Amino acid sequence: MFDGPVENADLRVISLGAGVQSSVMALMATHGEIEPMPDAAIFADTQWEPEAVYEHLDWLETQLPFPVYKVTDGNIRELSLGTLNEEWAPAIPIFIATEEGGMGMRQCTFNYKIKPIERQIRTLLGLKKGQRVPKNTVVESWIGISKDELIRAKESRTKWITNRHPLIEKRMSRYECGLWFKERYPERTLTRSACIGCPYRSNESWRNLRDTDEESWLDAIDFDHALRGGPRNGFGMKAPVYLHSSMVPLDQVDLSTEQDKGQTDMFGEECEGMCGV
Repeated sequence: MFDGPVENADLRVISLGAGVQSSVMALMATHGEIEPMPDAAIFADTQWEPEAVYEHLDWLETQLPFPVYKVTDGNIRELSLGTLNEEWAPAIPIFIATEEGGMGMRQCTFNYKIKPIERQIRTLLGLKKGQRVPKNTVVESWIGISKDELIRAKESRTKWITNRHPLIEKRMSRYECGLWFKERYPERTLTRSACIGCPYRSNESWRNLRDTDEESWLDAIDFDHALRGGPRNGFGMKAPVYLHSSMVPLDQVDLSTEQDKGQTDMFGEECEGMCGV
């Protein structure tokens, strides 16, 4: 999994989250620091990223020598609340206020990241809908996991796709990715890619959203309240559901910096390694 490029790959693609790690990985390829040059990057859009991520993605497209494909399987916010149509399904792993506690089932990464990316890969391979992938086809997929998040690096579940982790090969941490970027693009700022209302955010991440992006913060609060209202009653759960592990409304959560108590960063639990990069 960390052995470098796949020999004779039919296609090399970057799973582009437009966050710190995947952006630096794509730009390092542009600078010739990761080889071979990928054929394309694919951005799976949940349609609920902070505006800064979309602005950065637009800029990133102007810097890369290979195409960036934007794919989506719908607006995760609206589909989660069932406000678009009746084909509603719980999409994010919200916290459930039962005696046992815990989280709901996580379906978002597969449905809104992996599926649309693999569909675009099939298109790039020239396959039609329903057509079998030819035997011995090998696609190399670059995933932006850095060495400090090694636990998130996983093999692909799709037999004809091989995940590659160039930042781990380079022994680069998220912090070192930031340094690399700042040295070459001092006028630009990187931001973490994650859905506005992602319940995997740490207290630090929620504070950052609150203090730097008021529009997104208010959107997350509105979504959190909507989870417990309306005819669908929070994903159809009998118990109240919340975005924060404290099981209180987001606008009432103590996000104190004191010893950074409270919810920690849970992206290590995101077992596909496709979010927050």
